[in-house]
This record gives sequence, C-alpha cells and structure tokens, in this order.
Amino acid sequence: MSRLVQLFTENLLPVLLAVGAGYLAARFMKLEVRSLSRITFYIFSPCLVFTLLTGSDLSNGDILKMTGFAVVTMILVGLLAWLVGRLLRFERRILAGVVITSMLLNAGNFGLAVVFFGFGEKALAYASVFFVTDAILAYTAGVVIASLGTQSVMRSILNLAKVPAVYALILGMGFVYFGWQLPLPLDRAAVLLGDASIPAMLVLLGMQLHSVNLVGNYVPLFVASTMRLVVSPAIALGLSALLQIQGPFRQAGVLQAAMPAAVITTLIATEYDVVPKFVTSVVITTTLVSIFTLTPLLAFLST
Repeated sequence: MSRLVQLFTENLLPVLLAVGAGYLAARFMKLEVRSLSRITFYIFSPCLVFTLLTGSDLSNGDILKMTGFAVVTMILVGLLAWLVGRLLRFERRILAGVVITSMLLNAGNFGLAVVFFGFGEKALAYASVFFVTDAILAYTAGVVIASLGTQSVMRSILNLAKVPAVYALILGMGFVYFGWQLPLPLDRAAVLLGDASIPAMLVLLGMQLHSVNLVGNYVPLFVASTMRLVVSPAIALGLSALLQIQGPFRQAGVLQAAMPAAVITTLIATEYDVVPKFVTSVVITTTLVSIFTLTPLLAFLST
C-alpha cells in the first residue's frame, strides 16, 4: 500500500494540483473559459505538435512503430465505443461525444507528465510520439467525428482546413524529412508557446470542472469512462504482448493508453457545439477515477 501511495504522490498528485489551480481560478476570478480554449486550440497546441514532432531523438523505425501502436489502440477503442453506442441507441450528438472521449486520451498534459515522473526520459520520448499521434487523430478524425454530431460528412471534412494543428503537423513532417531548422528566434518562440499548452490545458480542465454538470446521461458517461480507463489499456496490453514489445516502449504505450479522456475533446466539443457539458463530464469523471486505475498500473508496469 505504501508503494501505491508513493506512486500516486510522486506521479499523479502534481498533475491534479495543477488542475485544482484552474478550478480555483474559475471559482474566485470568474475567468472566461472559451477564450483560454481558443488560445490553446489555435496557438499553443499547434506549436506543441510541431516541436514534439521535430524534437524527437527516436529512430524512424521507433517512431513508426509507436505511431502504429497508438493508432491501432485508439481506433479499436473508438470502434468499440461506436458499436456499443449504436446498440444502446444513443442520440447522434451523444454518440459523437462518447466516441471522441473513448478514443482520444489525455496523452499530453496528463500523460507526458505521468510517464516522465514514472519511467524517465527514454519512456518520455516514446510517450511524446504517442501524444503527437493522439493529437493528429484529435485534429483530424476527432474533428470529423465531432462535426458529424451536427453537420454533414463533407462539411465535417472541410472543417479540417480550419484546424491549425493540421498545418503544424504537415510543416513538422516536412522539417523532419528535409532536416530543416527554424531560425533561432522562431524556434524558441515555438518551444515557449508549445510548452504553454500543457499547463494551459490543465488549467482549462480545472476551469471546466468548476462549471460541469454531471446530472443525466449516466449510461453514456459509464460507457465512455469504461472504454477509456479499462478497455483501452487492456487493448494496449494485448497489443504489446502480441508484438512482443518490452521496456520503455511498453511502459509508455500502455500507460498512455490508460490516460483519462483528452482535454482537447472539450475544446473540440465547444468549438463544434457537440454536447460540450457531457464531454466535459467524461473528461472530469475519467480524470478523477484515473487516480484509482493509473496507480496500480504504474506499479504493474514497474515490475
């Protein structure tokens, strides 16, 4: 038990304290959530995607392997969530909310910090690739799925053209392929803005917590939470066993797959008006419950 308490105190508590700061800011300072949401969506997050993509020290083979691992894990979880939602006849917008919160995980502000605290810099490099993959899916598939809650397929696809992180991804891949480097002032500015996305998302999560309403939609909430915290890491463990993945790769991949629902889903849901209160409820619920799922998983992966 003392080992679990230590793992929680050293790896999860610092992240939760940052979320708490956002909650207190919303409670006592009456800050406007949407402004921070849009700044993070249009400025901080694209810079983080770009800098993580261009700053990784892993080989191309490692990057491709982790990318495939992350994509397969998240797609399988999303498909299972969609199937369960269809069987339970969820309303269209609720179904979109269940799928994006089941599929997209908090691999950035929550996951990177926990992986680094738990397993060090080598695992963090793998976790960064997982996060970039998650961010790519969030700003592509996530945007399309969320848009489908209220819009046509064609309109949903066209919405991708409005997402800055997609351009950051394309630009970053070009820089990696050609070996380019930004001029020093631009590079430092991108790093500063990218680094701001993690604390901004944590603060935003806390601010959303202050206004969340957990009344209603209990069945969809249970489905999304179970998919995110139980089914997703189970799939990742199965894949790691099937592919005989060990060491920091396995630790980072499985732990990232077990993260709570992504804060970015609240940004996407707010931006495209897809039951943002429900989506925020899933994010908050999975974040709080993850204390009890991540702590034993950290212990298991440490053995």
